[in-house]
Amino acid sequence: MTDFPIILGIESSCDDTAAAVIQNHRILSNVIANQKVHQSYGGVVPELASRAHQQNIVPVVNEALKQAGISPNQIAGIAFTRGPGLMGSLLVGSSFAKSLSMSLNVPLIEVNHMQGHILAHFIEDANESSPEFPFLCLTVSGGHTQIVKISNYFEMELLGETIDDAAGEAFDKAGKILGLDYPSGPIIDKLAKEGNPEKFKFSKPKVDELNFSFSGLKTAILYFIQKETQKNSNFIQENLYDLCASIQKTIIDILMDKLEKAVEKTGIKQVAIAGGVSANSEIRNRLLEMETKANWKVYIPKFEYTTDNAAMIAIAGQLKFEKNEFTDVSAQSVSKYKI
Repeated sequence: MTDFPIILGIESSCDDTAAAVIQNHRILSNVIANQKVHQSYGGVVPELASRAHQQNIVPVVNEALKQAGISPNQIAGIAFTRGPGLMGSLLVGSSFAKSLSMSLNVPLIEVNHMQGHILAHFIEDANESSPEFPFLCLTVSGGHTQIVKISNYFEMELLGETIDDAAGEAFDKAGKILGLDYPSGPIIDKLAKEGNPEKFKFSKPKVDELNFSFSGLKTAILYFIQKETQKNSNFIQENLYDLCASIQKTIIDILMDKLEKAVEKTGIKQVAIAGGVSANSEIRNRLLEMETKANWKVYIPKFEYTTDNAAMIAIAGQLKFEKNEFTDVSAQSVSKYKI
């Protein structure tokens, strides 16, 4: 081991219990325990999520240390997700982080989950190269849809966000209407590859400035499916690929329209994407097209750093550790936490 400090990151904002070890921007381990229990409910059940975190947190952290090849006394600081997220889930991660930091007598570092998604771009192997400041980041997940201007590691300006539902939620609710398993986003992405994205048209919401809205789109999809299945009970089965392709195109069009406006408004052509929905193949393809079409410089992280993970918490923790930005055990978890 070199003299660079080793940081343990803990993430528990929703339904994934995760721990990662980082040293000098390089991830030594990144362990995630998924919770399958929510699939039968078609969405995350907060009480079940917090119980599963309690079961998973100790073995996940132990496995992260084991894979990194370190002992607890080599940890220089512990970073944890303070928010935003489900309160019960957040409390499990924060309580464990606080207890461990006290027992090891090492600094505690709070991390904003959404900042973590953005800062994942600065993990050594996240991209071919890290973004240069300033850059724009489209952060899309099941709970958030935002366009953020990043001037330095911790100077971030929210340019636009959803006024109701997030893009990831739109994917999941559309999938539920189509009878797909949860989470539906990856399934829609896969089925859309076999479909015609121009087959069905859905209206796009008119929202001011750089903000988003997906609530109306979900309702439009529901009413359309109800109307068509009344005429043909096999409508979904006969048109599943085209429905997935058309729904996906509509959601991605909404995201790209706003992102293009943000680039035009700011003049910043360095564009990154973060969050679970950034694993979607269509949004990745559309972004890469803009490199040649509009001379953008696009940053798309590796899949393992897109969905909720502790590596992103660890890198944010390392960057804060270098600035001596520590917190103490009085820091309370928060379900809402602005960038």
